Amino acid sequence: MTSLGCTTCETTVSGKFPLPILARLAPDEQKFILDFVKSSGSLKVMAQQLGLSYPTVRNLLDDIIVKLQENEKSKL
Repeated sequence: MTSLGCTTCETTVSGKFPLPILARLAPDEQKFILDFVKSSGSLKVMAQQLGLSYPTVRNLLDDIIVKLQENEKSKL
């Protein structure tokens, strides 16, 4: 059971809620996705920001894509 509450109006909602697909990723993977979007999807920019090679950043993205695909399949 999960409860969500608003501190302003004190409304509480309780129930079983599936996590959104991006919330199922590890915090470092979520940060990668946010940084990727902020860099307009440029792996070259991401590589520079992270101090990693382009192929390494591509592999990180590929790993996240696989996880997202697996999470989508598990919902079916």
